[in-house]
Amino acid sequence: MRVLGVDPGLTRCGVGVVEGVAGRPLTMLGVGVVRTPTDAELGHRLVAVEQGIEEWLDAHRPDVVAVERVFSQHNVSTVMGTAQASAVAMLCAARRGIPVALHTPSEVKAAVTGSGRADKAQVGAMVTRLLRLAEPPRPADAADALALAICHIWRAPAQSRLQQAVAQHASKGRTR
Repeated sequence: MRVLGVDPGLTRCGVGVVEGVAGRPLTMLGVGVVRTPTDAELGHRLVAVEQGIEEWLDAHRPDVVAVERVFSQHNVSTVMGTAQASAVAMLCAARRGIPVALHTPSEVKAAVTGSGRADKAQVGAMVTRLLRLAEPPRPADAADALALAICHIWRAPAQSRLQQAVAQHASKGRTR
């Protein structure tokens, strides 16, 4: 499975591509950040994020796009920019028929480090170790994007089995 992880942000949108399957060593295929100037108009910034995501989709052809689920923060302007960048990433994937998975920050941290309260340094250190990199990806948004991709690869099989069980249970209920 090839996953494009997206850590949405309006100024820095982390992107990272990881390939592999649960239980096997994973391979990083690319990592980076789509940047937009803070003094540009919002519409232009969103177009820049879209263009950056489209370039990553063209270059890496992922099977799935894993996006960090936006959660409420104290700074409304920050959460708005994050939500807008997140929507752009989901739109780009949907336009191509690529499935999108949303993962919460605590879910990603727990999957990668074992603790849903891990800090950015711990996430970066584990991403470096899991992908056998020489150093942590910089900035932290890039490491977070790789963590999202890793989380999805590791959790997708269990989520798929759960969805199948729920669907099977629901169909049995209809036949009674």
